[in-house]
Amino acid sequence: MRSGNALGEFLRAHRAQVDPRDVGLRGGGDRRVAGLRREEIAVLAGVSVDYYARLEQGRERNPSPQILDAIGRTLRLDPDGRGHLFRLAGLNPRLGPDKSRDLVHPALLRLLDAFPTSAAYVLNPAFDVLATNSVAAALLSPFAGTTNMVRVLFQHPRARAVFLDWATLTENTVHALRLGAGLFPDDPEIQALVADLRQSSPEFRALWEDQSVRGLTRLFKVFHHPDAGRIELTYQTFDVRDAPGQQLLVGTPEPGSRSAEALAYLAAVHTPA
Repeated sequence: MRSGNALGEFLRAHRAQVDPRDVGLRGGGDRRVAGLRREEIAVLAGVSVDYYARLEQGRERNPSPQILDAIGRTLRLDPDGRGHLFRLAGLNPRLGPDKSRDLVHPALLRLLDAFPTSAAYVLNPAFDVLATNSVAAALLSPFAGTTNMVRVLFQHPRARAVFLDWATLTENTVHALRLGAGLFPDDPEIQALVADLRQSSPEFRALWEDQSVRGLTRLFKVFHHPDAGRIELTYQTFDVRDAPGQQLLVGTPEPGSRSAEALAYLAAVHTPA
């Protein structure tokens, strides 16, 4: 998963994604490569062409925060992208594996049950499902036996049938996983997950190699559950501050909607006897 020049790979990938016209330069057919040239990035960021080339090639490994900020603005990175850029350059603390990251605090477990009409669950940085409320357990029942949401999306045979917006959901998930990989660069579970999926899934590999990073925030998901039909939920994601890397996701239907009725029915029929 990690190369000897992760920073350079990130810069090259995002340089190729910038439309020259968006930064006041002429685009068109005279360009042999997509995006901006190295010398254009250098001029726009206020650094020498040689310095920027060395940065991409991995021969310069100690850029200042001011230089990274200028390059990030030139590359039109959003806040998650800029944060990832800084971490790749070693300018933010790097979080290592922590056994407590998989322990869900009892107070958080009680909070899950405070959402009786919503699907709520907790993920760790590798997207393992650590805990669910009864509604989320019912919603995810088609994937019983697979507890990692990335593996569900890319390896479970029912994923595309259940997640009707599979393409959008997988893109958001992989970008969020890359953000987590930057926050936890030495996490063996993330490394093993990425290595396996890059090998087994061309779709995952393509999304991973586009180098995009973006945390989960508000997502609209559409499910087709075999027992309840179509269910539309708006998900909000919350960082668990006392367990870095854990995230609480809460999916809520529109009150009084068909999705609300379907979710209530699903939870009722899947309630343990």
